[in-house]
Amino acid sequence: MSGLASPRPAGVAEWTVSRRELDRPVLVLSGRWTVATTREAPGEVASRMHEVLGEPEPFGIDCARLDEWDSLLVATLWRLRALRGFDPVELDLPPPLRRLLALTTSPGTDLRMPTVPVIRRSIVAHTGTTTLDAIAGLGGIAMLAGTLLRGLWPRRTPAGSREPGMQGRDLLDIFRRHGPAALPIIGLVNLLVGAILAFIGAAQLRRFGAQIFVTNLVGLALVRELGAVITAIVLCGRTGGAFAARLATMGANEELDALSVLGIDPRRFLVLPMTLALVIAMPLLYLYATAAGLLGGMLVAVNLLDLSASSFATQLVDVVPVSQFGFGLGKSVLFGLLIGLVSCRIGLLAGRSAAAVGDAATRAVVASIVGVIVLDSVCAVCADAVGL
Repeated sequence: MSGLASPRPAGVAEWTVSRRELDRPVLVLSGRWTVATTREAPGEVASRMHEVLGEPEPFGIDCARLDEWDSLLVATLWRLRALRGFDPVELDLPPPLRRLLALTTSPGTDLRMPTVPVIRRSIVAHTGTTTLDAIAGLGGIAMLAGTLLRGLWPRRTPAGSREPGMQGRDLLDIFRRHGPAALPIIGLVNLLVGAILAFIGAAQLRRFGAQIFVTNLVGLALVRELGAVITAIVLCGRTGGAFAARLATMGANEELDALSVLGIDPRRFLVLPMTLALVIAMPLLYLYATAAGLLGGMLVAVNLLDLSASSFATQLVDVVPVSQFGFGLGKSVLFGLLIGLVSCRIGLLAGRSAAAVGDAATRAVVASIVGVIVLDSVCAVCADAVGL
């Protein structure tokens, strides 16, 4: 932009100051005052105008030579008004420009971004809000579970046709991608967990000559707790995040809205096969994970404690009853249901942007892991109450 008299190419934004009408300064604007043709910030231009105009006094604006203007000119005059304190209604401006300036702040107002007041909440208020949010989330999960339970039975429309719902091929495809495909990682993790438990137990029990009891430690820990919990945590990261990201992406692409318009309930069509496949896969993965963990413990016991594989297996059968396997299988079913419901609900409620997809996946993984740990503690308390 120009100051008092800088030649510029035709069409660019220019301004000069002249003295007319009883020696009153007049700001003459010409050219194209648009964002596309101007690189300087409105605040810088307004500051230079203020310096050239001198002491604050009444002045006019000549806009007869303007070729084009947009929000850049509004912002510049807005800032200039704050510096000099004039009323835009009294200026010789085009009516649209005058109306836009009239909608801005009052004269003399600092045009910096307003400061948002920081609301400081007490620990009690924060805890109460978090608790209410958690209760609301549990209620939403319960409602989703009820909807999926009703979706297991096909319903008839008023026209007599069956309402669209879960497809069997979708269930098999999801089961294949999140069941057998997860065997390598689950087997490796549980094998190492079993080996670590046996190694820790061997280091302590060898002092008392009670190496055989390492079988008790590894067997009960894996069958009762770690087999199901470790498998569930792996699936939280591998499957829960994938479910949430898939549903969030479909929401961002308006695919969920398209299904609703076609009369297809996304919860029955998408969430039900995801959750059901996970409920079916979890007990099978639990048995596989437990076997892998016991194998890792046996390898350590045979190589470090000079125990035979037959003695390890015999001791395992004596100390781990079938009821413990039943307890682990029941927990694995609950874990699969929890991961499916939590992940799918977070995916359905995600925002419609690329960032929301990543946020939904992260929240699903974290919420699922926390839910698995909490549910496992509840199951442990209940099992102790019934003497299991």
